[in-house]
Amino acid sequence: MLGYHVPDPDEAMLVSGAKSRDATPFRVIIGRGTWVMPFFRKVRYLSLAMFEAEITERCVTKQAIVLQVRAVIAFKVANDTASIVNAAQRFLSEQEQEMSVLTGRIFSGHLRSIVGSMTVEEIIRERQRLADEVLVASKVEMSNIGLWVDSFQIQSIDDGDLGYISALAAPHNAAVHRDAQIAKSQAAQRSAEAEQESLRKQAEYSRETSILKASYQRDIDKAEAEAAAAGPLAAALAQQEVLSAQAAQAQKEAELREQQLQAEVVKPAQAEADRVRILAEAEANRTRIQAEAAASNNRIALDQMLIEQLPLIVEQAARGLSNANLTVLNGPDGVGELLNGMVGQGLTVFNSLQKALIADNEEKRDIE
Repeated sequence: MLGYHVPDPDEAMLVSGAKSRDATPFRVIIGRGTWVMPFFRKVRYLSLAMFEAEITERCVTKQAIVLQVRAVIAFKVANDTASIVNAAQRFLSEQEQEMSVLTGRIFSGHLRSIVGSMTVEEIIRERQRLADEVLVASKVEMSNIGLWVDSFQIQSIDDGDLGYISALAAPHNAAVHRDAQIAKSQAAQRSAEAEQESLRKQAEYSRETSILKASYQRDIDKAEAEAAAAGPLAAALAQQEVLSAQAAQAQKEAELREQQLQAEVVKPAQAEADRVRILAEAEANRTRIQAEAAASNNRIALDQMLIEQLPLIVEQAARGLSNANLTVLNGPDGVGELLNGMVGQGLTVFNSLQKALIADNEEKRDIE
């Protein structure tokens, strides 16, 4: 049928029935369309999608230990024209089934060969190395049939009931179990330490909080005590000021009273004492004069001495009265009267002394 044909993105369109420009048995068209003449041309399609093949192979290792290896191969038809022509000539009729079977057989053979050159320990430890060697060994054959291998993965390795792999894993399992127990113990210890640290921090926080509360309460109590004591303290200060004022007033009153006592008691007493002292001194002078007169037995001399002593007696009387607290009334007349009284007192004393001396002399004369 005459028409324009376009392949899918994952397909290669094969047009047979005409000469090819690159000496291939048919034209290969990828990613574009073309006109195809009916009856003289034929169009077929080859998938370029990814295919998968799974293999399970019993292999004998270098140690003659039988292993069952399971692997998966991911492959597809290569994108170049030569590979598409090779794959089309081999798998176009039953592409998926035939490619999977042939690919499995190729990889199984190389897998048995490479496993036979390795020990179980090497296979277990170096699984990727086994996969890489199988892939490299199969790559040439796969390329010859137009296929490209994207990946080859070892899925499992099993020794059946032999227990060789389990025995190899036992020390590791024991170490893992030991490490797990150690890690568990360490984790429990760290958990206990963390819990203790948390409890310690909580206790420290509680203690610091209590200290702060006590400090705040102490400040509050102090402020309240100061506020409560402010009133009595002010009253005490006021009372102290009152007492100080009263003490000052009492001091002033005492000083005033002392002045009054000086004027009313002390000075009059001093005047009386001076008067007594003057009289005593006069008496002493009289006795002295009498003695001297008796010794000289001279009446005239006695009178003369008394006259000479009279001014001294008056002077002594005046000096003694000078310190007395006397109240003088009637102005200058009162002063004159005071002086006349003093002179009169002096004459009286003089007469008394004269009479006493005469009496003493007569008494002494009668005795003789």
